[in-house]
Amino acid sequence: MSKRIVFMGTPDFAVPVLNTMIVDGYNVVAVVTQPDRPKGRKRTLTPPPVKVEAEKHQIPVLQPEKIRNEYEEVLQYEPDLIVTAAFGQILPNELLEAPPFGCINVHASLLPELRGGAPIHYAIMQGKKETGITIMYMVQALDAGDILTQVKVPIEENDHVGTLHDKLSVAGAKLLSETLPSLFSKQLEPIPQDNDQATYARNIKREQERIDWNERAEVVYNHIRGLCPWPVASTTWEGKNVKIWWGEKVEQTYEAQPGQISAITDDGFIVTCGDKKGIKIVELQPAGKKKMTGEAFIRGAGNRLNVGDMLGDA
Repeated sequence: MSKRIVFMGTPDFAVPVLNTMIVDGYNVVAVVTQPDRPKGRKRTLTPPPVKVEAEKHQIPVLQPEKIRNEYEEVLQYEPDLIVTAAFGQILPNELLEAPPFGCINVHASLLPELRGGAPIHYAIMQGKKETGITIMYMVQALDAGDILTQVKVPIEENDHVGTLHDKLSVAGAKLLSETLPSLFSKQLEPIPQDNDQATYARNIKREQERIDWNERAEVVYNHIRGLCPWPVASTTWEGKNVKIWWGEKVEQTYEAQPGQISAITDDGFIVTCGDKKGIKIVELQPAGKKKMTGEAFIRGAGNRLNVGDMLGDA
């Protein structure tokens, strides 16, 4: 008799994980995901990507507002295993202890590094050269369960959250496909995490989006790509918020203050950082306007943008 699996996930990251189990022939008896939410300027009620995918395969979908209070319907599916990937809610003990093969999570970091909800963002912002996927048993503490399997994924120099997200999503699906047969045949030896080595990647707060031009150019560059394409780094110009979608490191040094525009080129403008090196702003979005290239911004700003102008609060 095939094992009964309940899958819990919500965003795009979790879709390849769900699909892998379907393609591999596992019996996914139900999918649990977040409720539909209003989205976009018209606040259209939009289903999460995992719900859309589950309905393509005629898999029953549950959308509890709070799983800790609404878990009994999940138990009615009598799962042998619960698999989660970016579900977005903490599971109660009643679920963690019910399946004979436990509850496992596909997490986007090399645990015990970067426990929490934004491991991809922090991996890039911290300038790491590699991250990875960990499949682990779930426990009541945040991402602290025993590790079943891990795989490393390199972070390229020009990776941002979007590109790394896609790489890790595919890697997570592949690793789960490799892990499940050994899990069901009880051939895996779970490895406890070293809590002394744990670091955390909690959800990004609004104030963390702001660029600190006093930092080294390398740090500013990692900050920008670590928040692209969501929630996007920001600074201010003429007292108004400006989102900085993308920048490039400039190795030349400038005799200017951190946050000061040190040069204007045909395709962008260069802002000086704390180590006197620069970041060329090549894609940005002024408040109330659409995203645009640095060239378009310079053309629109005209005489209002000059070498010596200051950005941010530096």
